[in-house]
Order: sequence, then structure tokens, then C-alpha cells
Amino acid sequence: MSVVDDVRSRRFGTAGLVAVAAVVVAAIATVAFGVPLARIVTPGYVARSIQLAAPITLAAVGGLYAEKSGVFNIGLEGFMIFGAFFAAAGTYFVGVDGAVGAWAGIAISVVLTTVLTVLFAVLLIRYKANQIVAGLGVWFVGLGLAPFTASIIWGSRNSPRMPGVGRLTIPGLSEIPYLGRIVFDQSPLVWLTAIIVLASWAVLYRTKYGYWIQAAGENPEALDTAGIDVNRVRYAAVIFSGAMAGLGGAVLLAHSSSFIGTGQTMVDNRGWLGIVAYLFGNYNPLGAAAAALLFGGVDMLQGQLQTINIDVSPKLLGLLPYVVVIVVLTGWGKTRVPSSVGEPYESEE
Repeated sequence: MSVVDDVRSRRFGTAGLVAVAAVVVAAIATVAFGVPLARIVTPGYVARSIQLAAPITLAAVGGLYAEKSGVFNIGLEGFMIFGAFFAAAGTYFVGVDGAVGAWAGIAISVVLTTVLTVLFAVLLIRYKANQIVAGLGVWFVGLGLAPFTASIIWGSRNSPRMPGVGRLTIPGLSEIPYLGRIVFDQSPLVWLTAIIVLASWAVLYRTKYGYWIQAAGENPEALDTAGIDVNRVRYAAVIFSGAMAGLGGAVLLAHSSSFIGTGQTMVDNRGWLGIVAYLFGNYNPLGAAAAALLFGGVDMLQGQLQTINIDVSPKLLGLLPYVVVIVVLTGWGKTRVPSSVGEPYESEE
């Protein structure tokens, strides 16, 4: 089998995994609760599920780029926390009402999170720090520092309400039954996420640089022999992963309107779900986005079931994405981790 055929078969396998998982979730929702699927999967439910999936998707795309290059960025959860906090603080200090202030906060968040990721990348690549320990360190620092700083700024671990980005409504098309509410009356951040996913897929599988990223994780020696700086490729991939996780946190803040620093913070394990999403999607940005959409739908399911007078434990629904992933992967396929993940590389020159 050629390399192209192998990539194509993996792509179809990913689509099959997500489709089977969606069927499993739908079957659970209909059989277990005895409710017609049409009452659950309404346009509003799907639209909101896509919004909930956007932050997970961005973290997943960034994480898979880092891991494809040979670096396991387990700090996605922490970078998302920083991204959400920076977006809230940036919007607050800019002091501009409306969508302009929200977009300014998002831009500030991405810049600051990228700066933090540069330091993280230097720690991992130049100083060869343990990737698991360093990633967990980012998470713990985010869990403690973001709420602490929020309490200094606002006198509480939770911020006041921030302006949102609003919706992007296309006249005429937004009136199309079912599809109009989902696609053509949606948050612009959802459209931005879709563009990033498509661009990430194209770069990874259709450009020379994408092949360099894959080679850095699969066979860094061969890439080095070809005259490409392996660590430079890894730096770019890791920095991109942190920037995407930070953007994911900012998107979450923009859709939620206020930073919540209590408990696990408003990020609430979405960074970890991002890792699960790209593993489930077999390191394919399209597959990771589809898996994130599945998780977003499950996340939204609790509120949707309550609207039709069905009360289900949030903890039970929170476990459902992981259960579905385990069941489907066990019966349908497997994920192959890049060969050189977690291994520092030194040029022989």
C-alpha cells in the first residue's frame, strides 16, 4: 500500500470512528430515555453544541501538531486556562464595549499565551525537561495563578460580565429551515475555528512544511539528514499548539461572557478532552474536529434533556465521551502514536 493510500485509509477510518460514536450516543439518548431523537437534536441544540466544540477543537488541533512533531504538550488545559483569563483581563483593561472589546481581548490573549508557550517550548526542547512534568506544571500554575490574579483585579475569582462577539447572521440564508440556525446564524468564532481546522489539515497533508512536521515526529534523523532543523520545526509546532489552546480558552470566554476561576475553572477539563479528541481523530485535524463536536454534543445534552423534563446526573454525562471513545476504539480501530514522541533530539553535526 502506498503512503497516499495509507493516509486516505486512515482518513476514512477516522470518519468511520466518529460516525459510529455518534450513532452510539444517539442510541443511548433514545433508548435509555425513551425520547424521539428529533426532540433532542433540535437546531438550537446543534448550534450550541458546535459552539461548545470550538474550544476543544482548537486545543486538539494545536496538540496534534505538537505531538506530530514529536513533542507531547500535555499542558493544553493550562494554556486554555491562561487563554480564558487573558481574554477576560484584556477585554476589561481595553475598556471598549461591544464586539470590538471582545475581539481585542481575544487578540491580547493569543499574544500573551504565545509568549508563555515560547518559554514552555524552550524548556522542553532546549533544556530537555520532562514533557509530562512540564505540561502538568503549566496546568497547576494555571489553576492557581489565574484565579489568584483574577481576585486581585476584580476582588473575586470570577470576573464581571464581558462583552461578547455576537453572531454572524447572513440574511436570507439564516431563514433556511434547520440548517439556517445552525450554519448561517452562528458565532463568528465558530467560522474562525472551521477555517483554522481546514487550513491546519491542508498544511499538514498538502505542504512541504506539513511533511517536515510529520517527519520530525516519525523519523527526525532522516529530516536532519535532509538539511532541515528538527528542533526548529518542533519549536514552531509547540508554539502553535499553545497559541491554539490559548485561542480556545479565549473562545470559551467569549461564548461564556465571564471568567470563572472556581473549581477546575471554566475550562473544566476541555484541554484534556482536546487530547482525547485528536487521539480519537487519529491525529487528523478533521477527525479531531468531528470528535470535538461529538464531545460538545454530549456536553450540551444535559441541558437539552432538562428542557424535555429528563433529569440525568452531570457526572454520568461527563463520563460518556470517554466511555464512547474506549468502546468505539476497542471495537473499530486504533491510534498510532508518532514514533519519536517525547524523545529530545540533538543534531549529529
